[in-house]
Amino acid sequence: MITNQTKVIKQRYNRTARFYNFMDKMISKRLRRQIVELASGNVLEIGVGTGKNLSYYKNCVVTGIDFSSGMLAKAKKVVRQRQMPIKLLEMDAQNMMFPDNSFDTVLATCVFCSVPNPVKGLEEARRVCKSDGRIILLEHVRSENPFLGRLMDILNPLSLHLIGSNINRKTVENVEKANIKILQVKNVKGNLVKLIIGRP
Repeated sequence: MITNQTKVIKQRYNRTARFYNFMDKMISKRLRRQIVELASGNVLEIGVGTGKNLSYYKNCVVTGIDFSSGMLAKAKKVVRQRQMPIKLLEMDAQNMMFPDNSFDTVLATCVFCSVPNPVKGLEEARRVCKSDGRIILLEHVRSENPFLGRLMDILNPLSLHLIGSNINRKTVENVEKANIKILQVKNVKGNLVKLIIGRP
């Protein structure tokens, strides 16, 4: 069931799809490559967006989902142009249509800032990941600095309205709430961008 909040966020990402690549400079090509190279086997990428990660997958069977048709259209163009055997589907991370234990790796880069109910989305990631698989998340999070964290709280409504993303999510806590076993948390850009690796 799609909530009103999900519809609103979806509309905002459809609107920004045309110029999203110009906005999405937080993750360098080198960092994308490093994160994607951690994936193996049958891979689900949640929030595939415009497809900026897709060219870095090696020796994987990849399925990508996104709830924004505008974003997905950009990703499909990338797949066609580069003739990559990647399946792309329009799907809500909060209500995935895959059976339990479907994927060896579930990966997302800067996605759970936008999922309206991040814990529900993370629970779905855990559900579709095999018990011996890995969940790999690269996420920007609320600053641990009291002043900067409070500033992010103040600015968050503006970011949410304009783009559809929350800049003050406590994603490590949300991962724990979703009962994902955390194996590693690594700061990759100060304490604002974190690599989180876990198991179901």
